[in-house]
Amino acid sequence: MTWEKLRKIIENVKRMFKNDVEEVFLEKKIAKIIVKKEKLLELARYLRDIHQFDHVKGVTGVDLSRLKEGGGPYIEVIYHVGSLDDPELNDSILNVSVKLDIDNPVVTSLYSIWPSVEYHEREVYEMLGVNFQGHPNLKRLLLPEYWMDLPPLRKDYKVPGRD
Repeated sequence: MTWEKLRKIIENVKRMFKNDVEEVFLEKKIAKIIVKKEKLLELARYLRDIHQFDHVKGVTGVDLSRLKEGGGPYIEVIYHVGSLDDPELNDSILNVSVKLDIDNPVVTSLYSIWPSVEYHEREVYEMLGVNFQGHPNLKRLLLPEYWMDLPPLRKDYKVPGRD
């Protein structure tokens, strides 16, 4: 029942956000919607208010600057969204993703929709250099305050002493 409901939600999202959904994956237990960054906040609000996705389990960032297929270079930010309110969706994760320009990775924070993103967005900010506009406390979480090098999860980061 869960996958059937998830498929219906994704079809609904595709209808509602026709020109703003860039890609959808729903296979091998992976449900992922890639949306234009300008519509991320609106999609998040829609998923929360209409489909009862009430929290974010995690936020992942990936440097895809060396991707051989699929365009780029860009950074992909993926929100792993879940629902405790809807028993049919309790064990499901819907991945909501945006692709950002690697030279200026800026996107609206989803803190106003799901406060559970606070630390996750901070980690992606710190490790990949993504600027989450509207985040209430976007500062270092793991690295020392004096860190002046590239974000350490960027492909072009060189570990000192390992040339």
